[in-house]
Amino acid sequence: MASGFDVPIDRRTFFRLGGAGLAAAGLAAALGACGDSDNPNGLKMLYFGPQTEATALQNALQPEIAKLDKNATFKVTGVNGTDWNDFLAKMLTQIASGSTPDIVSVATEGLQLMASKELLVPLDSYVTKDLAPLQNYFDDTHPALLESAMYQGHLYELPDSFNTGSMFYNTSLLKRAGLDAPKPDWTVDDFHRYAVAIGRLGSDVIPFDWVVRLWGSWTSFLYANGGNLLEESKYPGGDWLWKKAYASQPAAVAGRGGGWNWAQPTANSAEAIEALQYVIDLQRAGLSPSPDVGGGQTLQGLFSAGRIGLTVGGGFWAGGLHNGGMADGAFDVQMFPTWKTNKSLFGAGGYGIFTTSKKKDLAWEVVKMMVRPQSFDDIYPGNTTTPGRRSLMTADRYKTTGPANWSVFYDQLNGSVPISAPPYYNALATSLNQRTTQAISSGNAKAALDGMQSDLEKARS
Repeated sequence: MASGFDVPIDRRTFFRLGGAGLAAAGLAAALGACGDSDNPNGLKMLYFGPQTEATALQNALQPEIAKLDKNATFKVTGVNGTDWNDFLAKMLTQIASGSTPDIVSVATEGLQLMASKELLVPLDSYVTKDLAPLQNYFDDTHPALLESAMYQGHLYELPDSFNTGSMFYNTSLLKRAGLDAPKPDWTVDDFHRYAVAIGRLGSDVIPFDWVVRLWGSWTSFLYANGGNLLEESKYPGGDWLWKKAYASQPAAVAGRGGGWNWAQPTANSAEAIEALQYVIDLQRAGLSPSPDVGGGQTLQGLFSAGRIGLTVGGGFWAGGLHNGGMADGAFDVQMFPTWKTNKSLFGAGGYGIFTTSKKKDLAWEVVKMMVRPQSFDDIYPGNTTTPGRRSLMTADRYKTTGPANWSVFYDQLNGSVPISAPPYYNALATSLNQRTTQAISSGNAKAALDGMQSDLEKARS
């Protein structure tokens, strides 16, 4: 664990931070007390990952930051955790103690939580002022990523990366099972046929495996089934960005709004119950094991070892599986199969500026620098996520790691929606983990999701 985060935070704290949250006044007082007296020229960033990665990022970016301000030093603090709810709870605890950095690297999971607590600076005026030098960035970045970074009409971060929930497969296991590579328009029925065929290969093979978490678990089946955990709507606004930054792409921004407004909980809808019951039935049929909760280290290890036939994954798996020892061509990827719809999910990542930063202008220059094409491989070496910029999605990028069907990652953004991550995200994620585990244990999706519906109604109130 990184310094300051050695004490684990229990589930009750997750609910408190994600639901009712920390009082805005208390946060303001705590943040107001935060200073940078140790180094007036220091710029600090909070990063989700081990300190070794944070230090490598710090060292890679320091020379570029020195070009912006020769006196500026850059310090990146890594925060370990199983999943984003871990990171967010630890971040809020740190902030409440009176310590905050200038910049934060945050994903969809934490954007609305932080914006609703006024922890992040709206970037509207910065973007408007620097629209000309940023035009190449907007021309090169899918508007869905920008919309996912908005809240109540304001933009709170510049995204540089994302991951869609695609379906990875072991090419050798498919061949042994007599299966061709799945087509882009394959269906859940096709997926089921594949799982059954792979299951016939023997008890040492896992046809389909997954992890209990909000991104890319049974929720991928939920989205494909036409459902969601929360009602999908959008905040008004955003025209200040769409009509200027995307003036040359009117079709791409038609219907865009001021960010996603996650309204009434729909956790126990017919679509949700059917989707969760489907993966429970996969397990009962011996086509899937009991899933782990949180991060996917075990899952990635089993897939790398050639034990798993199919699993949900994003662009981050390209580098992960390659680093795990999978040979060229040993794995590939396809769109998530269509059920009642071809809707899929994604999560984006980017950079925001803390409200209490005393170096906001310098922080903004650093944020712009980090979303330049040449910064991407310094920040994410080895294809450990999907580039947000189209120009970085090339065959040359993926020739060293695979997969061969790498274009799926960006293509799947069309028709996808961001994972539902309201201001009470931590409560949602905790409830999903608990209720999914309950459903897997009991075999009763409806009872578990009735409980989740109640959890979310309480968290939202």
